Amino acid sequence: MNLSNLLSTFEKLWPSHTAEDWDRPGLMIGNPDQQVQKVLLSVDVTADVLEQAVSEGAQLLLTHHPLLLRPVHELGELTLKGNLVSKAIRSNLAIFSAHTNADIAVDGVSQSIAKLFGLTNTSALVTTSGHGIVGDVDETTLIEFARKIAKLLPSTAQGIKVAGSSDRKISRVGLVGGAGDSFLPIAAQSGLDLFITSDLRHHPAQDFSEQAKLVNGPALIDISHWAAEWVWLDSAAKQLSRLHPEVDFVVSDLRTDPWDFAVMQ
Repeated sequence: MNLSNLLSTFEKLWPSHTAEDWDRPGLMIGNPDQQVQKVLLSVDVTADVLEQAVSEGAQLLLTHHPLLLRPVHELGELTLKGNLVSKAIRSNLAIFSAHTNADIAVDGVSQSIAKLFGLTNTSALVTTSGHGIVGDVDETTLIEFARKIAKLLPSTAQGIKVAGSSDRKISRVGLVGGAGDSFLPIAAQSGLDLFITSDLRHHPAQDFSEQAKLVNGPALIDISHWAAEWVWLDSAAKQLSRLHPEVDFVVSDLRTDPWDFAVMQ
């Protein structure tokens, strides 16, 4: 299949105009006229993922995080970006990313996580933009729900970090895939029992949890950024396989979470 046909599908599934202003999704490397028979999906572009794509005969690497999100001023092969770009070009490997435009899409990142966690009666956390998901779960305790999602997500050194009483009752859950501390103020006012996101910094998480103690606000769970967004890859591969059965869409099994191990105290 011509890459340009896939690019048209990507635009329909994850419209570029819905990406955040600071984001840089789209075709990073490649010729729209090149042929594609196999696509590897990954959260990140790393040296190992790129090697996997080439060794498994993929012509396109579809990632969530853009390879060139931030400005790059040199592409020497002893620089990280330069090394990856050079290897991809020499291997005739195209690279495309769907980032914040995939976060809010139908069957996108947040919706895929919500389905995995068993949320029902779902709607957007932020109705004006479509960010995040809120929904219901069968009543359970915070510790049991944390254990449940720990089993559902791929394992990482971070594990599942929880703020709140372990025996707190949980039935109304909100979540944002990826780094979501900017959504904490909205989550605090949304009638939730629990809010789940990733990459929470000390002060925003502490303020949220301390305020929750005062007004019986939501408990908080911090999950791995990579693990949360890896969930979406399977959904995206299935969507694309239905639309283009002549192309082989494969989800990478490589863990690109940056942490290798944790020492518990």
